[in-house]
Formats: sequence, C-alpha cells, structure tokens
Amino acid sequence: MCKYESKIPIMVKNHHHHNPKPNQCASTMVQNIRAPLHLVWSVLRRFDKPQAFKPFVKECTMLAGRGGVGSVREVELVSGLPGNVSRERLDQLDDDVHVMVYNIVGGDQRLDNYRSTTTVHEAEGGGTVVVESYVVDVPEGNSKEETRVFVNTVLGCHLRCLARVTEKLASNN
Repeated sequence: MCKYESKIPIMVKNHHHHNPKPNQCASTMVQNIRAPLHLVWSVLRRFDKPQAFKPFVKECTMLAGRGGVGSVREVELVSGLPGNVSRERLDQLDDDVHVMVYNIVGGDQRLDNYRSTTTVHEAEGGGTVVVESYVVDVPEGNSKEETRVFVNTVLGCHLRCLARVTEKLASNN
C-alpha cells in the first residue's frame, strides 16, 4: 500500500462526503496505480469512452454534449448484469484538481439516485491513487449490504481494469 500525500485526505474530505438517506447506501473504494497521474486522468476523464477501462460497458453513445460538464451518455451494459442500459450525466469535471462527478439519470439497471465522485491523486514515491465514492438507493427487495457488495464488486473491477490499462500504457511509453 502506498503512502498518501497530505493533500489526499483533504481532497477526500472535500469531495467524498455523501450523506445517505435511510433508504440509501454509500461506500468508498481506493485503487493504487503504477502509472503517472496525467496518464490515469487522461483515460478516466473521457466521459464519452468509459468502455476504455470499464469491462461491463459494451457501448457508449453520447445523447447530449461531447464529454464536458452537462453531457449525457447512454451506456449499453454487457449481458449478465441486472439491466441493459444506463443513462448518465456528467455534473463535474475539473482538470486542475482531477475530480469527476456523474449521476445515473435513467435506464433499467436498478441503481436509482446513483452519484459517483472520483478523485485522482499523486502518490508519494510515484504512481497514482484513485478514490471513488458513491451513494445509491437500495432497490426494493435488497438490503444495504447486498447493494453495497454488488456496487463495490462492479466498481472494484472497473478500478482494477483502469489500473491494468494505464499501467500497460505507461510501460509502452
């Protein structure tokens, strides 16, 4: 595990604060990546290309915008997941402090009121730390723990794939 620079806890405090309602759950995941921040951010920030590192995304179509704040994408999910489509809106994209926030605004994936915040940080000694947190409604018939385990499993897979993709790109440079 890498040591965090002092700014990481401040960024987490400033950006990863969710106040879940009684019918919601929230969680935070951390991924260490052996690639430079600028490379990780260049892949992660592409709202129009989530399939570049998210293996559960089959296809992405931009419904509004070109990938900047306010853009809306429709993501077609691979088979085997609960749901086929997710419509998502980009609410914040800050290239200076490396923050991305998006919301799921429609679709059939059962993740109502899902809001994700991702921050990217330089790690002490090199590399990058990605912190992603979310809040989401607990679907009827599921418990908070079941919902958290499902979302954390998908999110963890996405973060590990982001690490693989960017570490491979870094080794090719």
